[in-house]
Amino acid sequence: MNSKINEASSHQPAREKLDPALIKMAWILLFGTLAPLFDTTITNVAIHTLSQALNASVTTIQWVMTSYLLALGMVIPITGWAVDRFGGKRMWLFALAVFFTGSILCSLSWNVGSLIAFRAIQGIGGGFMMPIMQTMLVRSARDQKLGKLMAVAGLPALLGPILGPVLGGVIVENLNWRWIFFVNIPICLIAMIWAWRGLPEEENVKRTSRLDILGLSLISPALVLIIYGLAQVGTHHGFGHSEVLIPLLIGLLLLVSFVGYTLRKKESPLIDLSLFKVHSFTAASFLFFLSGLSTYGAMLLLPMYYQQIRGEGVLASGLLLMPQGIGMLLTRALAGKLTDQIGPRPVVLAGTLLTALGTWPFTAAGADTSHLLLAMTLVVRGAGLGGIFLPVMAASYQGLRKEQIPDASSASRIIQQVGGAFGASVLAVILQNQLDAHTAIDLAAKATSFNHTFLWSLGFTVIGLIPAAFLPGRSASSEGSGK
Repeated sequence: MNSKINEASSHQPAREKLDPALIKMAWILLFGTLAPLFDTTITNVAIHTLSQALNASVTTIQWVMTSYLLALGMVIPITGWAVDRFGGKRMWLFALAVFFTGSILCSLSWNVGSLIAFRAIQGIGGGFMMPIMQTMLVRSARDQKLGKLMAVAGLPALLGPILGPVLGGVIVENLNWRWIFFVNIPICLIAMIWAWRGLPEEENVKRTSRLDILGLSLISPALVLIIYGLAQVGTHHGFGHSEVLIPLLIGLLLLVSFVGYTLRKKESPLIDLSLFKVHSFTAASFLFFLSGLSTYGAMLLLPMYYQQIRGEGVLASGLLLMPQGIGMLLTRALAGKLTDQIGPRPVVLAGTLLTALGTWPFTAAGADTSHLLLAMTLVVRGAGLGGIFLPVMAASYQGLRKEQIPDASSASRIIQQVGGAFGASVLAVILQNQLDAHTAIDLAAKATSFNHTFLWSLGFTVIGLIPAAFLPGRSASSEGSGK
């Protein structure tokens, strides 16, 4: 089917309500994504606990996170081909099975080396899951409104910031560290059974589709090296070190080579770069990358602020961050509805301004700032993030043909991962430089360091207004055309 996915018949407007079969598919897929979303959040808050339990240095234990990210980056590029070759349902079950196996192995780890290796297995499963989910849902949506669909599809990503830190805090403070991975097992089991029984078999699977081996040999190492280099920035407190620069430069060289090779390849490229000829996808891609600076980086700063400046524990920090997730939930349905009615551009512009407004008070927050004020601020910030995330996801698929959807899912996920790694590393370096500049060890000096770093995060958020202005002003479905 070569018609554009958002194009409705001139005599039949797009349906106001989503098809119940599509809603069922969405819930089946969304339940499965809870495992990697919770796992990532819980592991983040448990790094110190793992370091103590496994008698490993902080530098070594960081590889528990890095190995997961590297494996995830390695498999994302082949997701589009795999879905076309084997079908979405088969690949979804495969991804769940791999993540399930990795979780069991992680829970049985006997030292930090084995845990790092088994986290890589988890990363392979997790790397497949989000692009597969997006591909299956958008392909099945056809002429149904993407705003409403993304409001449903984005629910796990919104629940993660609310429940993940709290669940992680409970495990860290009350249970053995192995429960960090035990919690994934029942989720994966239920998700596999539900998917096996409830997901439809896809038609028109390209059984003869060949994998672009040369393209894969360029893009996968490129992503691994770029993410690895960015992960080393925090360890070495800057970009000016060989351990950072060498992998980054080699990764960028391989990425440029991949782009040049793919542009010359006429048949079945690993990722179709003609996607970037669609201006809505290109604008959404810039926003995906910038979200790493404004969203992922700030998510690194917020728990650190509460723990280092306010002296809160892991569980208390998780509870104090819940208002941000609540704010995201509050705007979820409205953001989806408005995206379908007036298009992504005004919704994302408003969301960006709200996010900036919700970040601004942290540029002056100290050790005694009112918890109520900060909670209200986080609700506003979360409401803004909810107005960015869902419309950008919907905009990234507008104007695309059905066969382009798997490549769009893979490409957008790649950009999100690199942007997230870049954002976290940049703000980590800024914070460390600020702490070094304020040599006094008193709490006020540390608070000032956080204030200045939040100011940088605020600036990166405001920059997002530029690509947001190039998003579609009206959704394709509301216009009755995918053009």
